[in-house]
Amino acid sequence: MGTFVPSSKDIKRKWFVLDATGKTLGRFASGAARVLTGKNSTQYTPYIDVGDHVVVINAEKIVLTGLKSQQKMYRRYTGFPGGLREEEFSKLLVRKPEMILEQAIKGMLPKSKMGRQMATKLKVYRGDKHPHLAQQPEPLEVTA
Repeated sequence: MGTFVPSSKDIKRKWFVLDATGKTLGRFASGAARVLTGKNSTQYTPYIDVGDHVVVINAEKIVLTGLKSQQKMYRRYTGFPGGLREEEFSKLLVRKPEMILEQAIKGMLPKSKMGRQMATKLKVYRGDKHPHLAQQPEPLEVTA
């Protein structure tokens, strides 16, 4: 008996809804990345994308422990000389909370073509409404 290697027709992708209300950023992101990579599946194969789709709601209600909410900075470079832009966590949480979760989750995925493909299955929304009701997503509780 040989080892089972899933092909594209064997992979049945599910949709999951994760609620970020009151969850710690890093622990929540690692649980979401686990679902995106497919490590929660019995068909997991390291070199094949067998992960599921993840819809994250209530992104603005994520929390950080300790003084991180006052000290954490998000940096991006515009590409121009002197173009380093910095923004505090608290200001970014008000302006664009989806970006905080997307960066945290994508940072825990593989740094390869397959990791970028996995990241396309991540959808993050502010509030408890999302446009993916037709996919009938199942609620999932993330435990780190």
